[in-house]
Amino acid sequence: MHGPASPGWLLVAVCAATGAYCLLRMRSHVEEQRRTAGGEALMGFGMAAMAVPAAVFTPPSWAWPGYVAVFGAAALHALWSARTGTHHLHHLVGAAAMVYMSLTMAASPGHQGGHGGSGIPLVTGALLVYFTAYVLLSGLRLVPVAAVGAGAGWGDRPELARACRLSMGIAMVAMLLTL
Repeated sequence: MHGPASPGWLLVAVCAATGAYCLLRMRSHVEEQRRTAGGEALMGFGMAAMAVPAAVFTPPSWAWPGYVAVFGAAALHALWSARTGTHHLHHLVGAAAMVYMSLTMAASPGHQGGHGGSGIPLVTGALLVYFTAYVLLSGLRLVPVAAVGAGAGWGDRPELARACRLSMGIAMVAMLLTL
């Protein structure tokens, strides 16, 4: 992503830690929890890879079509899964946002900082509104979570899963702002 290196590295750390926790959640005994965690782990690690500051590492030109293919496939999977649960619609929007950011980055590989005075494109603005609303609602839902019994493992803690989703939403807003 474009922008200063320090926030970029912070995004990398947050997204990678979120992806790692989502891998832990894949050990849950609940099948739906495992499937959801797998998609969220892919999103977390993909966001971490995209957030590496451009001053440190500029991905080769073939990487962006790779991102488009991976997240396009994730979007199709989320679309297919949405027929069983509306939570998958959020995954669809997230994967579509990753495809959009990949296409934008591929179209402007040497672009350093902002949109050249052209303002925020319509799609970026719509995604910013969606993810900002998602972050605010996720934060509100995180507050009243009841404590889980001592027998719950790391993969079955609802408050940690919500915090994971909240951190990815915040990271998505930050990435869209620096696009």
